[in-house]
Amino acid sequence: MPQTLVGQVLEARITAAVVELLHRGQRVASHARNSRAGGFTTIAAHMPAAHRAHMEWTPQRLIHWGEGIGPATAEAVTRLMAENRDPEHGYRACMGLLSLAKRYGKLRLEAACTLALQIGACQYRHVNDILKNNRDQSAPVAPAEWVSPDHAHLRGPGYYQ
Repeated sequence: MPQTLVGQVLEARITAAVVELLHRGQRVASHARNSRAGGFTTIAAHMPAAHRAHMEWTPQRLIHWGEGIGPATAEAVTRLMAENRDPEHGYRACMGLLSLAKRYGKLRLEAACTLALQIGACQYRHVNDILKNNRDQSAPVAPAEWVSPDHAHLRGPGYYQ
């Protein structure tokens, strides 16, 4: 399995169409080149079991998990997924974000995501910093809608009849 060679020195043969990786002269992986600049190809068989398990996740499944915490968390997960060109890259960020509920609780994560959305910083590191520094607990609570108090100079609806 190619993942067992992590950290090893490999030889690469690169042509216009293919990238081959060799270990001690033996080909261990071959991938078609992606023609897009910065593009990549992924072969599931070359991935460790834990990474293959992530392939079973879908963006909707992660968003649904976020909805179970609250609407702000679901929105943060949605934005994280949209920031990544490849959904699999967004999964790790979302899983990290959602795992903060284990450490800090759902209510605090929802409050932190609300604050993160207000400042436009939904990445894991931003939400984690909000929670670490307890900024989610010092966030101002939205005031209730203002209602004028009754007083002697106030004309009621009957005045205009």
